[in-house]
Amino acid sequence: MASHSGSIEAGGFQLRYQIEGAGTPTIVIGSARKEPRLFSQHLREHLRLVFLDHRGFAAAPSPMDPTSFVLETLVDDIERARHALGLERVAVMGHSGHAYMALEYGKKYAAHVSHVIMIGIAPDLSAVSQHAADRYWQESVSPERKAVFQANLQRFPDEALAKLPATDRAMQTRLRNAPKIWFDPQFDETPQWEGVERSEVIGRVWGEVFPALDITRGLETFHVPVFLALGRYDFLVAPPASWDPLRPHFRDLTVRVFERSGHTLPYEEPEVFDAELLSWMQKY
Repeated sequence: MASHSGSIEAGGFQLRYQIEGAGTPTIVIGSARKEPRLFSQHLREHLRLVFLDHRGFAAAPSPMDPTSFVLETLVDDIERARHALGLERVAVMGHSGHAYMALEYGKKYAAHVSHVIMIGIAPDLSAVSQHAADRYWQESVSPERKAVFQANLQRFPDEALAKLPATDRAMQTRLRNAPKIWFDPQFDETPQWEGVERSEVIGRVWGEVFPALDITRGLETFHVPVFLALGRYDFLVAPPASWDPLRPHFRDLTVRVFERSGHTLPYEEPEVFDAELLSWMQKY
């Protein structure tokens, strides 16, 4: 299984890519350093995984205006990479907020997309969805899991986090929220983030662009099959039931809920995730 890496220039950003595996070309949006750590070697035996930075994980040019970034810019970067790498028709996959990028890319460049794979995400990141996630946590979590979270709050109070540099604050916040993110409430994800750069683009896109996104726009003419993978123990986003009102908008949507996963299903249940995903892809 040949692998190679490089970078693609996009608006002054150098977007890294790492290509691993053999099989169906599949662009995995996110960080070319972090995302490879989430997927199994077995999956690489069936898919040619193209791990691709978006601008939020690339060294930023100076000066940079984060407010200038819109979702279409990031979507067009994916197309730029597909063309530069000589890929004709690809599957496109995104975990968490990157799932929105995968779907929006699929809509705009459907002629070059065979499958869209969305992992660990709610229909939107609005205040309403956040309230649904909070209610899901309150109503369905064991006392033991809640106790771990309360202990984390005491170890990492808001006032202490506020004194940290932005990057350190983001990492400590994720560690504090482990009971809401992982099936194992005490999981330490620090190694997954080693060497990962982050720019101000992430704050802009996650804080302003995604909460206002309406993913139903354009679905009336969208025919690419979509695989939606959700974790039963994912309390970071709204619960699986939040997708029910949107199902009729999709022409071809397959939903799988993984019973021993939180937010990061390919890492938490790799064998089950691989089997479900590959079985679905073989139908098309």
